[in-house]
Amino acid sequence: MSKILFSKEDIINLEKNNNILRVSERSITYTNEFKRLFIEEYMGGKLPREIFAENGFDIDIIGLKRIEQSAARWKNLYEKDGIIGLDDSRKCASGRPRSRELSKEEIIERQEAKIKLLESQVELLKKLDTTERLLINRSKNLKINDIFELIGTTIKENNFKNLTGYFCNLLSVSRSGYYNYINSKEHRAARENKDLEAKNIILKAFNRRGYKKGSRSIKMILDNEFNIVYSLKKIQRIMRKYNIVCPHRKANPYKQMAKATKEHRTVPNILQRNFKQDIPGKILLTDITYLPYNGSDMAYLSTILDSSTGEILAHHISKRITIDIATETIYKLTRQRRVKLHKNAFVHSDQGCHYTSPIFQDLLKKSHLGQSMSRRGNCWDNAPQESFFGHLKDSVKTRICKTFEELKSKIDKYIIYYNNYRYKWDLKKMTPVQYRNHLLSA
Repeated sequence: MSKILFSKEDIINLEKNNNILRVSERSITYTNEFKRLFIEEYMGGKLPREIFAENGFDIDIIGLKRIEQSAARWKNLYEKDGIIGLDDSRKCASGRPRSRELSKEEIIERQEAKIKLLESQVELLKKLDTTERLLINRSKNLKINDIFELIGTTIKENNFKNLTGYFCNLLSVSRSGYYNYINSKEHRAARENKDLEAKNIILKAFNRRGYKKGSRSIKMILDNEFNIVYSLKKIQRIMRKYNIVCPHRKANPYKQMAKATKEHRTVPNILQRNFKQDIPGKILLTDITYLPYNGSDMAYLSTILDSSTGEILAHHISKRITIDIATETIYKLTRQRRVKLHKNAFVHSDQGCHYTSPIFQDLLKKSHLGQSMSRRGNCWDNAPQESFFGHLKDSVKTRICKTFEELKSKIDKYIIYYNNYRYKWDLKKMTPVQYRNHLLSA
């Protein structure tokens, strides 16, 4: 019995409830109908406090302890004798149980109530067993948040309010984590809206000027062209979350990256991989690459790249891979007016037959340009030029071009983009042209 004593006002208020037979300063006698209703709703998953509140009881007046004691007492009586066990067996509230023996009809009624209780418990266990197996199967390979969502859906659909802790233990997740997940639903929705807003902004930079980009390029475009500052980690997280994939170059298995076993050089390697000397127009890297188009046709691209700034100073596309493709690129280099060549400028290349040719070497001497060559079979000695070709082939799908003129137009357009609009992380997040002007002004 609870130690709470009811005042006269409390007694008057309690007597107004139809679920109460009698009430005194110390005790309450509930109707048999309310006890049965309580057991039905309690077995259905409701909490004792909810049942009392829904049936017009003032929880503050009765007290939680009295509710818990009544619930425990009625539950034990129901499990022992069924529905009949809930009936008040006292004589005029004397507290003495009846001593007479039960009639056959009462015994049968009690047994039927027990059978009904056992049947309902068996049905509940069957339902619970099926739910357990479904939970275990569905939770495989799920993230923690997805498991929390699965538990919440299961409890809601099957009305298993009192089994939250059991399901959390079954799936090896934290009960407090589950409640934190449920209570933070609005916060997650707000964060999702922010991520969707960031995704739309990142996609604008990702598709800027028609070429797909990686996270670092996106960050630089947002900084320079949109005046939006996102951290690199945030951009990478959004790209992973929404599957925004930048094209990656595949490694060529036929290229041997090991150092060449022979050290033969047609001319000395003046560069020695000292690519970044911060002097525009001094270190000029050149090479030739293949450009397949229109099925089986082939074109060839020769470029000259300023190693200090990454800018393409001259390029030439040809249908033939003769010596003219290399010499014509040098002619275009000497005719360009964007960058004034350094007095000690030199052209660095591999040991291909175009660059070891006397015609090419004589042209360099007439143009007052020095010459340097990579070691045989070592592409790392001309790495920036190789990197440019890789980026170009990632962005320009030459095989879909039907004509040589279409191919040439696409290459010209990409080189304009590469020089003027493609930000580079190692150039202080500037484009090649911006970095060249930065070096000249410094």
